[in-house]
Order: sequence, then C-alpha cells, then structure tokens
Amino acid sequence: MGKVAFITGITGQDGSYLAELLLSKGYVVHGLIRRSSTFNTSRIDHLFQDPHEPSPRLILHHGDLTDGSRLVTLLESIQPDEVYNLAAMSHVRVSFDEPEYTGMTTGLGTVRLLEAIRMTGLNAKFYQASSSEMFGASAPPQNEETLFYPRSPYGVAKVYSYWITKNYREAYGLFATNGILFNHESPRRGETFVTRKIAIAAAAIAAGKQKYLYMGNIDAVRDWGYAKEYVEGMWRMLQADSPDDYVLATGAPYTVKDFLKFSFDAVDLDWEEHVRFDDRYLRPTEVDALVGDASKAERELGWKAQVHTPELSRLMVNAEIEKQSPDLT
Repeated sequence: MGKVAFITGITGQDGSYLAELLLSKGYVVHGLIRRSSTFNTSRIDHLFQDPHEPSPRLILHHGDLTDGSRLVTLLESIQPDEVYNLAAMSHVRVSFDEPEYTGMTTGLGTVRLLEAIRMTGLNAKFYQASSSEMFGASAPPQNEETLFYPRSPYGVAKVYSYWITKNYREAYGLFATNGILFNHESPRRGETFVTRKIAIAAAAIAAGKQKYLYMGNIDAVRDWGYAKEYVEGMWRMLQADSPDDYVLATGAPYTVKDFLKFSFDAVDLDWEEHVRFDDRYLRPTEVDALVGDASKAERELGWKAQVHTPELSRLMVNAEIEKQSPDLT
C-alpha cells in the first residue's frame, strides 16, 4: 500500500499543489478543511473523488487548528505516515488587523498539531511551513543560520511555530522539519496577494475591464519562486534520513516594481501609466528585502528552483488572460 499523508491547508495554493504531487506518487491524501456555509475547495475540485466510491485516495475532513481535540481524533483514525502543516492566517498585512487570531492559528495551531502527534504516539514525519517573513529586518541573503527579526504578527507567529517544531524534535524525538520558504507564487495564489493582484490587473487593464491598479510599497525586494516547484521541496524534506530545517528560495532579488514591469510588459503596456499609490496598503512595519540562500537544500535534497521571477510573472499573467478571455488563447 502507498503512504498516507495528512495536509492542513489543503484548499490553499500550496496545499492543492502538494495534494497533486502526493497523489501522483501513489499516496492516500487526507485534508483538513474548515466548515463553512459556502465551499472553498476550488483549488482542489479537479482532484475530488466521490467518498462513496471504493478506496478513494483523497479524503477531506472538517476541522480547525484551533480545536486540539479534533486533531487528536483525526490523527488517531487516519494514522498518517506524513503530516504537512500548511494552514495559517497567511496574509502579512491582514495580520496587523487580526494579530490575536493570527497567533491562535498560525502560532498555537502548530503546537496543537504537534501535541496531537505526540499524544497519539504516531510514528509520523512532520513538516512545518515556516516563512521567510521570520527574517524580517535581517540583512539578505538569508539562510538557515540567519537571525530572526520578524516585522509583523504573522512573522512573529511563524517564529513561534519554527521553535516549537524544533523543540518537539529535540524533546520527543519527532521527525519534525521546518521548511523556510521564501515567496512562492502561482496562478492559484489568493487574489489579495500582491503578485496575483498585479497579474489580474495587468490582464484586466489590457482587456479594457480596468483602468488603474492601486499599490502600496513597490520598492520592497523579494525572492519570488514557483509554488508548484516548492511543494516538491517540502516532500523531499520528509524523505531525508533525518529531520532538519531548510530554506527554499531562488536566490534572485527583484522589487515589486520589477514584478509590475514584467507583468505589464507581458501585455505590452507601460505599468507607470496604470499604477497609483494608496497608503492603505502600507504595513506599520515594513520588510525591506528578503532574498534566500537555498544552497543547503540543493546540496542535501537535490532541490533547486528552476522558475524565476520574470518567467513566473508572465506565467501568472497568461493564466489570467486565459481566464478572462478563454476564446483568445
């Protein structure tokens, strides 16, 4: 029989790509979804299997990272070989508006899941989705040895999750790994995240459906990669002989302004004619530059990013053009 995996955050960008990857490798995949009056499974609808069919390989369960007893019950019944914790309140700007909720889910949710593994005695490998936002104000390039200096409630919560994962690894001998992923994007990225927002606007403006795009800080430097490649790195971390912590990044610095230029160039437009400033998108404390050094992951896991920011921006814009005008593609 194939391995069994449990994914929190399966309906998100990374969760959907990871589910695809694991299913392609013969896994049975269980996903955690929050109960809602409306469905939020659009990213994984193409993977859906009728639970009434014999031996479905994708099974979804209602639950929440704020409910530790539910996590214990689920893990006891599923008995996964691998647990991927991708769930979080992951929007950095919104975390300033909802700092307590961010701490409850992004931070304490991790320890609830680790406790569920410990209490049930599972021999499961654990992946924690850590973030480059933990580095915050530390100077780039950032790697596994760089000091954390988070600049948002989201970044602070992720630092807690990082250290509690290491603590459970050292205290209880769990195979618990932190993947410190730098910005990774795709056409499945949430529409309020800056890269997807830019891609949508470029396609809409080119089609005459929108006139302006309103932006905050466009001088921030980021290291953007392709999410579909990064979930391969997550999986490789749990196939290693021993648990460790790894940075995944492209190593290439680009500004938000660069991403605007690449995206608008893809539709033959001058971004400066269509972008307007709006201070509502500024953060109380900004992160100036995040650029990762993933040499350890390349050396030990054989993982290296192939898609860089210029290609990624075109890929995302083309996906939006296809959605808006499928008859033209």
